[in-house]
Amino acid sequence: MKNTLDSQDKRLVAELTRDGQLSPGKIGAATGVTAPTVRSRLKNLMQAGALKVAGLVNPTRIKGLTVALVGISLMSHEQLGEKLDQIGALPRVNWAAAVTGRYDIIVEIVCQEGMDDLYQFLDQDLSQVGGINASESFVVMKSRRKWLLLPDAVIETFTK
Repeated sequence: MKNTLDSQDKRLVAELTRDGQLSPGKIGAATGVTAPTVRSRLKNLMQAGALKVAGLVNPTRIKGLTVALVGISLMSHEQLGEKLDQIGALPRVNWAAAVTGRYDIIVEIVCQEGMDDLYQFLDQDLSQVGGINASESFVVMKSRRKWLLLPDAVIETFTK
């Protein structure tokens, strides 16, 4: 599994970050390699779990999406990794991270039904995880440079 990116991989990722729709030929021209080399490197990065190419949405431009950050304090730090995995797998969760400071875990969730969805996440989803001492939620009212990969729960209802 690839743990570090070489300079060529970094250039490829930078080009995709600027425009995720660039063709391998255009990426190759910008980075000084051939299109087959770009395709091969992309494939290797994706197989290694180092890169994912996906459509991102701007939540300020999509009516009905609510983004919230949830700070979570655990009862015990002995299961931090396990709880991080469990919380990260919940359907509304976009990302979860173990952090320093006041909380043990910070989670970004995306809701389609506003406060009802947020309430359901806190009341049902988090309570199923167990071992949580307290949580505090922060609804994002406005943001800049915020693009979202939609979590599974939103994708399932987004096209209905």
